[in-house]
Amino acid sequence: MNLFDILFYNIFSQHKAKYKQKANRIAIAYVTCLQIALLLLLGIFFAGFFKQMNMVTMSSTKAWTLFVLVSIFIYFKNWMQYTGKKRMMINAKMNKKKEEHYSIWLLWFLPIAVFGLAYVLYQAV
Repeated sequence: MNLFDILFYNIFSQHKAKYKQKANRIAIAYVTCLQIALLLLLGIFFAGFFKQMNMVTMSSTKAWTLFVLVSIFIYFKNWMQYTGKKRMMINAKMNKKKEEHYSIWLLWFLPIAVFGLAYVLYQAV
């Protein structure tokens, strides 16, 4: 199990009581949003790095198109991964372990903070 599986289970278990059938969609959207935010931050970092090094890799339009395509791929990967047997395996593993549950406010603040950091980095580029 990786970090995203643990975060998925935490979001899923905390929203399951209130939103019974929508908890899985909320958790998938959260993990997807976090992964896309990290991808955006990494892409902006490398764009700024390559600009400082005076390297021409690809145009801005191509980079944004690639980002959108990879974001769609990430969503479908997470949708396929967390709707089937993988979710049942995560539930079984997490029920055996008494993992700590993270604060829901901290979990929802994490993607917002990553998007904010990406925005600040984008302004510097």
